[in-house]
Amino acid sequence: MTPDPSPPAHNSAHRATAPLTKEPEKPGEPAEPGLPERPTPPSNLTAGEDGGAHRTHRPWSARRLPAALVASVVLVAAGAALVDVVAVRAGRPAAAWRQRLADELATRPIDDVWMLTGAAVAAAVGLWLIVLALTPGQRHWLPLRSPAPGLRASLDRDGAAALLRDAAMQVAGVGKARIRVRRHHVKARADVRFRDLQQVKDDLTAVLDEERDRLALARPPRIVVRVRRHTD
Repeated sequence: MTPDPSPPAHNSAHRATAPLTKEPEKPGEPAEPGLPERPTPPSNLTAGEDGGAHRTHRPWSARRLPAALVASVVLVAAGAALVDVVAVRAGRPAAAWRQRLADELATRPIDDVWMLTGAAVAAAVGLWLIVLALTPGQRHWLPLRSPAPGLRASLDRDGAAALLRDAAMQVAGVGKARIRVRRHHVKARADVRFRDLQQVKDDLTAVLDEERDRLALARPPRIVVRVRRHTD
């Protein structure tokens, strides 16, 4: 008997860009024994070669803390006002704080400092809530390109910075590297122990560009490299 032929091996680049999802086999078509499986073509998600990759967006934040703060303030204010209104309906006098608040609102002019300050604070809080409602948040996560419309993935900025830092340390002459990942750009600072600064900068830029493309980010940031001579 001859052994079954093994599926063709893929190189490291293909293994790194393997598809994230696998299409299930169609029912009623079982694989015949003794025949090699047909290899699935790798999906290249690197920048400039994304093919059928789909852009994804940052996951929306739940906004638990702002929602809890707003709900608590509204609950306390509404509860205090409701208790005082019920007390007045029961024949008791209105609370001193509500009487003073009504008097202040009725007697103070509109251009009063306290009125302007309160209006500015209320407008700022309202604008802040509108911004929170219209923006996704989760700025610490970078969206990745996806091979399927229903599949979403994100990469933590610290993880991206660690991968870029490991790649930068492989460049000859780099003794220390500091990477800061932002939404639109990546700042790389390197201390050069030997070799020409410009050569190290060119090599470092090329290596970081290649590593950034391997991350398959939906919006690849711009690489900014700064090098300096290491001094003891």
